[in-house]
Amino acid sequence: MEKLSQQEEEAMQVVWQAGSGFIREYLDKFGEPKPPYTTLASTIKNLENKGFLTSERFGNSYRYTPAIKEEEYKKKFMSGFVSDYFKNSYKDLVTFFANEKKISAKDLKEIIKLIEKP
Repeated sequence: MEKLSQQEEEAMQVVWQAGSGFIREYLDKFGEPKPPYTTLASTIKNLENKGFLTSERFGNSYRYTPAIKEEEYKKKFMSGFVSDYFKNSYKDLVTFFANEKKISAKDLKEIIKLIEKP
């Protein structure tokens, strides 16, 4: 599974939230500023070509459905991210965020509780 561009990820976020739908329906779910219809249509087609979406024809339109679950993509992406930037060390990842003051001691305690849960 390949990493998506920012534009593709934004489109997939809308698709994952909306589920099956038509491009016009997805466009309505975007915040402002909305992408042009043709840009979204092109992005959706690229996502289908990459295997992230399937389509079903309805007259002159296509209804798209996610072919990959959001959790599946997150797991794959995060594994690659940690591997590429932190040498497969989640400890280094957490240390980085702690040093950058992006994670609080309270957050870390909650994470520890989750890890220690039987």
